Amino acid sequence: MSKVSIIIGSKSDSSIMGKTKEILDELEIPYDFNVISAHRDLDKLREYVSKASKKNIKVFITAAGGAAALPGVVAAMTNLPVIGVPIGSSSLKGIDALMSIVQMPPGIPVGCVALDSWGARNSAIYAASILALSDPKINENITKYKNKLKQK
Repeated sequence: MSKVSIIIGSKSDSSIMGKTKEILDELEIPYDFNVISAHRDLDKLREYVSKASKKNIKVFITAAGGAAALPGVVAAMTNLPVIGVPIGSSSLKGIDALMSIVQMPPGIPVGCVALDSWGARNSAIYAASILALSDPKINENITKYKNKLKQK
């Protein structure tokens, strides 16, 4: 069963978030991947998030550009950790998405990573680190991954 849920707000974010999937695959962490807009299909998002515990989801990785409401809306719907990846999809080159994700009100935290592909990569490592708190195998896989980075 999936431990991580990746939710993107638009199909156009798929190529960037492919980096997240690649790293989760390398770390041997199962995940779900969904396209659900917080603006265009709030009911579907609410239903999906409400069923997360039944799917063994432990962490959400959410990505959105522009107004980037998705990470905050998911965080408002769950007590599980939510990681937000800002996507540079507008003329503001992601600054709007970054501000939308980091400026959450008290009590609705979202862990925000870098923009675009760097953020996509780091979101996978961040989610893995959360899971590694209770899973020694994931911790071992992160160590191997980071050791490979030293070789580059």
